[in-house]
Amino acid sequence: MSINRRAFLKAIGAIGSTSLIGRHSKAIAQEHFPGYPDRFGVLHDIPLCTGCRKCEWACKDQNKLPNKPIETYDDKSVFEKKRRTDAESYTVVNRYPNPKDKEKPIYVKFQCNHCDEPACASACLVKALKKTPEGAVTYNKDVCIGCRYCMTACPFYVPAYEYHNALTPEVRKCTLCYERITKEGEIPACVKICPTQALTFGKRSELIKVAREKIRSKPGEYIDHIYGKHEVGGTCWLYISGVPFEQLGFPTDVGTKPYPELTKGFLTMVPAGVVILPALLGGFYMFTKHREQMTKDEATTSEKKETQP
Repeated sequence: MSINRRAFLKAIGAIGSTSLIGRHSKAIAQEHFPGYPDRFGVLHDIPLCTGCRKCEWACKDQNKLPNKPIETYDDKSVFEKKRRTDAESYTVVNRYPNPKDKEKPIYVKFQCNHCDEPACASACLVKALKKTPEGAVTYNKDVCIGCRYCMTACPFYVPAYEYHNALTPEVRKCTLCYERITKEGEIPACVKICPTQALTFGKRSELIKVAREKIRSKPGEYIDHIYGKHEVGGTCWLYISGVPFEQLGFPTDVGTKPYPELTKGFLTMVPAGVVILPALLGGFYMFTKHREQMTKDEATTSEKKETQP
């Protein structure tokens, strides 16, 4: 399939007439709010984590992602390099040196932090990402246009894109096992399988109390900081640690102001088409290139069949 200049300009005109003429983005950036009072969250007690990576296996199993037998997760060679979440791994565990005891490395689990006021949802032009009252930041693949602004907006670099999926790519990330906690009455799969109770699921307000009590009752074992209580306006995934968080790969320069507050002035003034148009044209171009490649492949296959005796 090919596309000529006239058809291309016609497509641009169609898009422009519906999105550029006097239409402004509506409520892309939300007003600040203190968070849903009964939202859930998870507390990661970092000193209790042993790096067994069973949470990685459980996450893949729950979300039907490419997986290996659980016994293979005992392989420690994966810790030789720092890993990030991607389209096939919603959570990863990394290893860091322990300044207090070189014989006992520190293990940290990373995933979407489910911000109270998520930058990814604020940046999403079609509201494919949404903060739920239960605490999870969910994703609707049926309305996503593939602009990937959420990936740029996230202060933790979490949302991942299925670049290998040419026809129906999605943005992928942890969902806090939203279906499990809302419809099945279960707790997140990673929390349920954790053998050391390094992960605790519950109401965010209660988790903060638990974290504060652990810090108070064990002086010297934890630093006096609950990561996620105030960072970027607050997150539903909370952490306590025995060493400063900057030594464990955590961004500590994200501030305490919700990211949507930093962009709402701009987003409410700019016509939606100015930012939507590049994404739509990019998708249009990629679709066209894919169709052209399919046509070439089909033609090559037909020629081979014709030349065969």
